[in-house]
Amino acid sequence: MVNDAIDVAFWEKLGFADGQIVQEIGWDEDSDDDLRAAIEDVVSASLEDEDFDGVVDVVMLWWRDGDGDLIDDCVDALTNLADKGFVLLLVPKAGHPDHVDAADIQEAAQTAGLKVGSTSKAGPDWIAVKLVQAGQSKQR
Repeated sequence: MVNDAIDVAFWEKLGFADGQIVQEIGWDEDSDDDLRAAIEDVVSASLEDEDFDGVVDVVMLWWRDGDGDLIDDCVDALTNLADKGFVLLLVPKAGHPDHVDAADIQEAAQTAGLKVGSTSKAGPDWIAVKLVQAGQSKQR
């Protein structure tokens, strides 16, 4: 992502806003630091790590094929999530060996009590899938 204004608009369209608390789960060496920094800029705060035990507005979940059980990780992501919060699932783009099939995401989300909202390309190597809690609209 090149233009900061586009970055902000992209993340705001997904539902990020100034002052939100964002918990990051599943970070690894392949996670996109530019993407992380853009989200921190929009919310005006550092990302909280997996050990954070307060209520959060967004759970940012990096997930790759082979990371375990996506259903379990989606359920775990709900632990600290506020009532109107959402999960941003980040998976490697199609063609990557650790890519996660859309049908697997749909099944995991539904089983965890979430609905798949918008799906967008997020940086050169990742796809962002917004998962909303039951009763919320798909979009912001």
